[in-house]
Amino acid sequence: MMLPLLRFAGDGQEHHLRDGIHFIAEHFKLSPADREELLPTGNQSRLDNRVGWARMHLKKAELVKSVRRGVFGITERGQSVLKQNHPALSLKFLDQFPEHKDWFHQEPAERGAIAQPTVLPLAVATPEEQMERISADLRHNLAAELRERMQTMEPRRFELLVLDVLVAMGYGGSRAEAAEAGKGSNDGGIDGLINEDRLGLDRIYVQAKRRQNSVGRPEIQNFVGALSGLHAQKGIFITTSEFSAGARDYVKNLPQRVILVDGQRLSELMIEHNIGVARAYAYEIKRVDSDYFEEA
Repeated sequence: MMLPLLRFAGDGQEHHLRDGIHFIAEHFKLSPADREELLPTGNQSRLDNRVGWARMHLKKAELVKSVRRGVFGITERGQSVLKQNHPALSLKFLDQFPEHKDWFHQEPAERGAIAQPTVLPLAVATPEEQMERISADLRHNLAAELRERMQTMEPRRFELLVLDVLVAMGYGGSRAEAAEAGKGSNDGGIDGLINEDRLGLDRIYVQAKRRQNSVGRPEIQNFVGALSGLHAQKGIFITTSEFSAGARDYVKNLPQRVILVDGQRLSELMIEHNIGVARAYAYEIKRVDSDYFEEA
């Protein structure tokens, strides 16, 4: 993105970064979906993030300069580089300028970035994207460890874990109320039930199974049959393993609403709602408050 962005500023005028982002999107013929794709945090688009870092590298190489908040323009050095008609600008190319080299090759703590693994070189991903990748890897490993722990739990303890997750998601009021609702139903494939709301206006029937092998269609049919016998319209089948393709296809056209939660999804819900996990570290990422530096 760096060379097209530099060419965009090549007319010598002042340009808003937002216009530069639109230019890059048009230059690369990005689809609406590409333009709207968010970073996993959901607080910034991937396009905005990458163009912002492209401008940062050009600025550190003194090919462009900041005019005022959100506005940049090309420098004499930038015009000189454009006249050389390079097919592209790489980070290695920018390192010929000592201002960029000194900044880019500082220790990460000095530069203000997080140290990154070699599997995600800075030439490929922005620091925010690399942090997201690291976070996703840690989350994936944590989910795998949770699944292993659940496989060794006593059946009743696992049922209580499921209740804790559902209560944390807003079902059943308190754990005591949910646990009371789930006691000893054990009616033809039903392990328990939980109130959908605090007043108990509707109930959801639950089956929770610790399994090593995948859950197939016959077991889901038994669960649905139990729901029909109770004139129930909603059910959740939770397992520590997976569901077969036949099981997932079967629930798509049922008159009842049946949700299948496999071990991976259950682990993700535990992490999201802080069930069975504890905070180990917290890193606070800050950015410049541009409004503070605006003239009154």
